[in-house]
Amino acid sequence: MKMLIRAIVGILVFVTDVVYKNRPYPRFYVLETIARVPYFAYLSVLHLNETIGIWRKADWLKIHFAETWNELHHLLIMESLGGNRNWGDRFLAQHLAIAYYWLIVPLYIVLPRYAYYTMELIEEHAYQTYDTYLKANEELLKMQPAPQVAINYYRDGDLYMFEEMQTTSQSIFRRPKVDNLYDVFINVRDDEREHVKTMVACQQPEAQLTFRSPHDTNAFAHATAKAMRLNERS
Repeated sequence: MKMLIRAIVGILVFVTDVVYKNRPYPRFYVLETIARVPYFAYLSVLHLNETIGIWRKADWLKIHFAETWNELHHLLIMESLGGNRNWGDRFLAQHLAIAYYWLIVPLYIVLPRYAYYTMELIEEHAYQTYDTYLKANEELLKMQPAPQVAINYYRDGDLYMFEEMQTTSQSIFRRPKVDNLYDVFINVRDDEREHVKTMVACQQPEAQLTFRSPHDTNAFAHATAKAMRLNERS
């Protein structure tokens, strides 16, 4: 099953890495449009489970909504940089997103751990993509101002939703700089790492008992640390 998932993710990686090799902002726009989709799918299925009385977990809804809120702001940042200017890029991103949604929904209903594994691969790829871009364009990015949407999300606005997607204890929530465009891409990259941690934690056998909102308890942070240790060993 994991081989099939890696193959599907490989197709998405091909589209974003090869087709958009020399067009970074449209590439990031497509990537962020796709990256939001699994969180929509998780929320849809979680609401379905609650409606039909299978189980109810408000913490899961909170965290996954915070994650899609985070990806929305990544998308808004890329749009502010002109990533969605071309009609063809919007068409491709939106249709890939629709197809991806209907792939993830049944997978999450039947095999939720594999749905989380899929997103772990996507977010890990996103992290590596932004990290590579940062290393290649550091000086250029430092000379450009941060988009206002990034300043509002990371510094000046209500930071509750930004904190909610962080897999840390409440005493060490990130408070990143947003002084220039380089800082913005650092923050986006680090957000992707937070998503990877969450997806790893969600795959653990005890996740339904230990998964908690970071605003409610430190149990989730402990579960995440354990999950990351297990992942490193494997």
